[in-house]
Amino acid sequence: MALEFRFPDVGEGITEGTLIKWLVKEGDTVKADQPVAEIETGKAIVEVPAPSAGKVEKFFFKEGAVIKVGEVLFSLSGGTESKPETKAPAVKTVEKRESFGVVGELEEAPTQMIQVQVKSKPAKEKDGHIEVLPSTRKLAKDIGVDLTQVKGTGKDGRVTSTDVQKAAQIKIGENAGGPGQSENPASRTQASAPQVHFEKYGRILSIPLTPVRKEIARRMSLSAYTSPHAVAMEEIDVTELAAVREKQKVFAENKGIHLTYMAFIVKACVGVLKEHPYLNAFLDGQSQQIIVKQYYNIGIAVDTPNGLMVPNVKEAEKKSIIDVAHEIELLAQKARDRTISLEELSGGTFTITNYGSIAGTFGVPIINYGESAILGTGRIHDKPVVKNGQVVVRKILPVSLSFDHRVVDGAQAAEFLADLKKHLEDPSFLLVEID
Repeated sequence: MALEFRFPDVGEGITEGTLIKWLVKEGDTVKADQPVAEIETGKAIVEVPAPSAGKVEKFFFKEGAVIKVGEVLFSLSGGTESKPETKAPAVKTVEKRESFGVVGELEEAPTQMIQVQVKSKPAKEKDGHIEVLPSTRKLAKDIGVDLTQVKGTGKDGRVTSTDVQKAAQIKIGENAGGPGQSENPASRTQASAPQVHFEKYGRILSIPLTPVRKEIARRMSLSAYTSPHAVAMEEIDVTELAAVREKQKVFAENKGIHLTYMAFIVKACVGVLKEHPYLNAFLDGQSQQIIVKQYYNIGIAVDTPNGLMVPNVKEAEKKSIIDVAHEIELLAQKARDRTISLEELSGGTFTITNYGSIAGTFGVPIINYGESAILGTGRIHDKPVVKNGQVVVRKILPVSLSFDHRVVDGAQAAEFLADLKKHLEDPSFLLVEID
């Protein structure tokens, strides 16, 4: 009897994924743990392995399809069931899956959930001389974009999904012509391709949400509608910190590390969070308890071609400023390359978003769901201020703290910012961490 294997729950609230590629064919014989499919979730590209050896009988989805957690991916014949300690209960699919944190209801049946660890997709692949990820190659194929004609803007000239989408928009614009166009070239592609439409006032381009954008939308909506957001703002004089950073940059560069202000801010936040633990917590609505975390995994919001991702520096309290700077650099690059793992995106306790690296002073960031606060940092700029009765020009860092008002009171938020200001304005609080 054939065994059916379902798309596993990979955690972090992920409810669906896009099938990028089948790595085997129907009729192939596979070994246990051999990768069978490549799936893109809202956070990472993962490989789904066969839980046992056997012959692939049937695929239940085509490449490009969106698969819900718990739906049957493929079936094997002649396979042996997983060992009891790793076999998951069978799952009965219910009509409204989106309302469940776990998949369905239990029943006895010859089906089983894949219960082996999902492996992160290795680093980039080469398509001839073009460096491109499998998901980007798939998108280009769906839209009908020739990768050899696309100029890559990623690291080392890698073609990104954004590059492909821009090329598709240009192509559609050149071919659409106007409202009288008899055939839209995009209509022949799959649903993931941008579509040109015409309404009363002119042409519009509709672009379906990518898995990453869907996950961003889901988590932002969940946070915005669950946590009553309040915001406190402050200006911090980082003139002395800028001088310290300038001196330490050479030391860091000799280690191959780019020392940014973010590393100092992370370490300052860790010190202040220890004094104000409710900002390193979250409210568990189900148990009606405030869960205070006594470890510090600091999330860093990273702008990528695929959308915002928030990897986190694990146990930041145990790392030096130089170590934090190095880890931030590595995580940011992996997020942009889509080689980041679910583990690196999971387990955050407090988040920092640096919109000032692009432009702007103050902002109102949305709290990362599952946390109680997020710090937004604006652009450091020169500003005349009064110091010791004299008007002097100082380097000012504007910051915004969004906090969950169910957990954190306004006074606590103000005290947090006052202590953060103290730590960043007097680098002696941080210098002992540089080694």
